Amino acid sequence: MAELLERLARGPVICAEGYLFELERRGYLQAGGFVPEVVLEHPDKVAELHREFVHAGSDVVEAFTYYAHREKLRLIGREDVLERINRQALTLAIDVAAETGAIAAGNVCNTNVYTGEESDARVRAMFEEQVAWAVEAGVDFVIGETFSWVGEALLATSVIKDAGLPAVVTLTMHRDGTTREGLSPGEACRRIEAAGADVVGLNCTRGPDTFLPHLEEVRRAVSVHVAGLPVPYRTTASHPTMQSLEDEHTAGLAAGGRPFPTALDPFTCSRYEIADFTRRAADIGVDYLGVCCGAAPHHIRSMAEALGRTPPASRYTPDLSKHYALGSDSSLREANQQFAERL
Repeated sequence: MAELLERLARGPVICAEGYLFELERRGYLQAGGFVPEVVLEHPDKVAELHREFVHAGSDVVEAFTYYAHREKLRLIGREDVLERINRQALTLAIDVAAETGAIAAGNVCNTNVYTGEESDARVRAMFEEQVAWAVEAGVDFVIGETFSWVGEALLATSVIKDAGLPAVVTLTMHRDGTTREGLSPGEACRRIEAAGADVVGLNCTRGPDTFLPHLEEVRRAVSVHVAGLPVPYRTTASHPTMQSLEDEHTAGLAAGGRPFPTALDPFTCSRYEIADFTRRAADIGVDYLGVCCGAAPHHIRSMAEALGRTPPASRYTPDLSKHYALGSDSSLREANQQFAERL
């Protein structure tokens, strides 16, 4: 039995995602194309982020091959590094997983060329080459993620299962809350389960408040393990996705006039909101958990702690009792505590 399935049999698994946004924020990846050239240009930074996420509580090291597919590399004229970027990302993930005791996962994602059955052959070929490299590298399972087309998700499921590996396959629900074919989250995930996926669910696009209702529907619809990996942004009923968020402060400043993707900072969820989401998701039976685009290690630590865990990063979990003005320790200076209300 694969290690992922063994761990799921014992309890929830955490998988940290969000590499694109975090490495862009750190200055090693360009927003827009979001192609993970950082894997080749600064592999140490990718390995470092892998370690930070495991330190914070992630059970999985996901190879940073999101958008490292033929179509994305074509857009920037780098198809010549397709195999090299995938193999390097897989090596980094496997090495960090080995040194930390985490599970190494491969990754395929939305190709942005899928339009229906007429594109099946092209998309399948893109998945097959990436999954083949993942198998050769020795990953434990493969994640297929951020699909808005069920048809594309089914192709990914087929390729991963044909390769003999467990498949974690997640859809993303855009503003109208259905797939591109018009299927509900529950029906869509039911079809992916029937195709053989070991874990089905949702990731990306929606923040906790607009994500959880769809997740509840998925949990009712399927019998396999369910994945839930929202973005850490405060989406609302009127603005249910991070792409639809509006901010008057950046309307005339941000590219395209909208916060997404580079001015979402004002909408970022606190660690406490992510912990609350984690508890609510676990209560309904979601057992493959994570945070997607926008995630930082402190979000993952809060997720782990909400599940009752103490990852290495918990050594530094906040303890405000010794804050000079806001604390409660008996040795603190009273004058500073009295001044607290004027901070």
